[in-house]
Amino acid sequence: MQLEGKRVLLTGASGGIGEELAQELAAQGAHLLLNGRRGPALERLRKSLPHPERHQVLIADLGSSQERARLLQHPLLEEGIDVLINNAGCNQFAWLEDQSSEQVERQLRLNIEAPIQLTRTLLPQMRKPGIIMNVGSSFGSIGYPGYSVYCASKFALRGFSEALGRELEGSGIKVLHFAPRATRTRLNSEAAYEMNAELGTHTDSPQEVAEEAVIALCNETRRRWLGWPEQLFVRLNALLPGIVDKALAKQLPIIERYARHLPHEALPHSIPTKKES
Repeated sequence: MQLEGKRVLLTGASGGIGEELAQELAAQGAHLLLNGRRGPALERLRKSLPHPERHQVLIADLGSSQERARLLQHPLLEEGIDVLINNAGCNQFAWLEDQSSEQVERQLRLNIEAPIQLTRTLLPQMRKPGIIMNVGSSFGSIGYPGYSVYCASKFALRGFSEALGRELEGSGIKVLHFAPRATRTRLNSEAAYEMNAELGTHTDSPQEVAEEAVIALCNETRRRWLGWPEQLFVRLNALLPGIVDKALAKQLPIIERYARHLPHEALPHSIPTKKES
């Protein structure tokens, strides 16, 4: 898809991958509807983009059903959109028993309920040809200790993307699933970064991820996982999960040491990644 003049609704635009995605999309000539929870940050972003007058800000916390419903009634959406990028998300790096019910609910609401409900409501308003891009994670294909709820939500998003893409085959609307690996954003705690450093896990910059996401969007790539050896482990986990079980069992003492030392406060943010990924 050529993005020049296309109307794109980008969720989770107020930081991290979302902010860099906005820059890349605007550079391609897209007209952006920027969603996030932080109005001042969104407005600063809009003004920093090429041709700021082409872009609008839509403030809403998609983890709230009330705010999501208000967003979906916005007059700007009545004009239709060419591309929907479900990018907003959050994670909690902690053992399951150490997470509160609120932390569990927040991840499930924002990471899977919100994109499903947003997509369902906006489908009739999407122009054809159109594209839905769901930003997942390598943890949507590999269950990783310390991210059990996050993995559950991202596995679900991958399944939703695959099923909906097959459902819409021939309709003029394509569904893409784009899965980053570890990315340096405020979504992640310092403990997660320290663990990645000790394990030798490479961490991408938000700009690197955004550039690859826009390439996948323009090429209409249905499934895209970033990084090596993450791509290998995704395939290995699908075919021979026992091998990945053993590899992660060796890392478990290190993972637990960092996951068990996190504070219990939730870490909501409008951007997803692996540890994000």
